[in-house]
Amino acid sequence: QVQVVESGGGSVQAGDSLRLSCTVSGLNFDDYEMGWFRQAPGKEREEVSCISWSGGVRYYTDSVKGRFTISRDNRKNTVYLQMDSLKPEDTAMYYCAPYIGGDAGIYYSSGRPKRECKPSFYGHWGQGTQVTVSS
Repeated sequence: QVQVVESGGGSVQAGDSLRLSCTVSGLNFDDYEMGWFRQAPGKEREEVSCISWSGGVRYYTDSVKGRFTISRDNRKNTVYLQMDSLKPEDTAMYYCAPYIGGDAGIYYSSGRPKRECKPSFYGHWGQGTQVTVSS
């Protein structure tokens, strides 16, 4: 049984930082691409950042580029999201999940296979961790 547990959220002021953690059990963690996603009230879940199994390939949605950093520690079955220069529009419930999309989410960039960083290709969702940023 796969379990995903997110932590590290909180209520902060604009410009502050938070570091989210996500620990996964029940699967061979270093075989899986991992992603961070968020969902604000009344909105659909959206991608924030994804990282390959080795950590060598990272994707960021445009709105967080230069402010957020994704990383992982395969020895600890944990993926992190360092969030700096937080903005009120970053307020959301944050989730992490492993890629489960199989071949459906694979595309090729410069001849190299990559996996889509979209919520529909990820699963085993945890409870999430709330991030609230006030101005």
